[in-house]
Amino acid sequence: MKLSKVLVVLMLAACLAISAFVPAMAADRKPGEFKIVLLLPGPINDQSWNATNYSGLVACNEDLGTRMEYVENVQASDFESTFRNYGERGYDLVMAAGTQFDEAANRVAPNYPDTTYCVVNGMVSSGPNVRPILPKEYEGSYLAGIVAGYTTKNGKIGIAGGFPNKLMIRLLNTYEYAARIGSPELKAIRAYANSWSDVALGKQMASSMIDKGADVLFFYANQVGLGAIQAAKEKGVKFVGFASNQNDIAPGTVVASVFFDFAEMYKWAVSNFMEGKLEPKVNEVGVAEGIVKVAFSDEVSEEVKGYVKQAEEAIATGTLLKFASQFPESLQ
Repeated sequence: MKLSKVLVVLMLAACLAISAFVPAMAADRKPGEFKIVLLLPGPINDQSWNATNYSGLVACNEDLGTRMEYVENVQASDFESTFRNYGERGYDLVMAAGTQFDEAANRVAPNYPDTTYCVVNGMVSSGPNVRPILPKEYEGSYLAGIVAGYTTKNGKIGIAGGFPNKLMIRLLNTYEYAARIGSPELKAIRAYANSWSDVALGKQMASSMIDKGADVLFFYANQVGLGAIQAAKEKGVKFVGFASNQNDIAPGTVVASVFFDFAEMYKWAVSNFMEGKLEPKVNEVGVAEGIVKVAFSDEVSEEVKGYVKQAEEAIATGTLLKFASQFPESLQ
């Protein structure tokens, strides 16, 4: 009887030792040993969304010691097959840049429970291994809207998004709302490109808005926006950059850029993943986390910079934009 008790105690001790040892082994795993890949819907040199996300990959590899890979120009028809490919190959983390990856990620994820799928700008988490990160882009568009409202001379602006999804509508609603701070009688011409890559279309859309009187433009449509900047420069109107710092693309035309520090956001996401802390939900980050930043040109007055600074502080403390997703339908 005594011997049996001794054996039970020894077995329990052994189990406890093993349970303590396994996490320790996981913690000892080096960043470079994690198999991570980033899927991009466009090229890394687009000076907008894809370039911004790629900078996050570079920061992780340089600062965290990861060996994250990337795939450019992944087409919608290939989303699922690409997700499956990396699941089959046993990748630990598959990141994808854009809300458009949501559906495919959530459909494929259940088949590869050992692979975590993380959509940047993702809005859906339907399983334990789907863990999107969502920059609060509407916080950035609020800051950009303040600049636009104080920049317009005639109270008419042009705004455009890539596709009219929920996130984009909220972002443009917020932009238009904030622009009215500096221009209460503001009129906005709104359009959607239904494209992220058609530069010529962006130029055409922007030219049409300018011909209708818009003297300040805002496009959040990746490469489409580059065409809009061209039109703004040629026709002598102002442009507010977004997603990445676009001030140097057309100095004197781009008056300011509100951009996301994706280097910090990616490092936050990847670090949390490697530590087992990235949660199976939509993980949101924004001004308070130091992700949303503003780059001003000399075209912006100190007074307007001060208004933007006040808005940043209010957003960070949670006293502004709490109900941004509930702006009236009339703004859509």
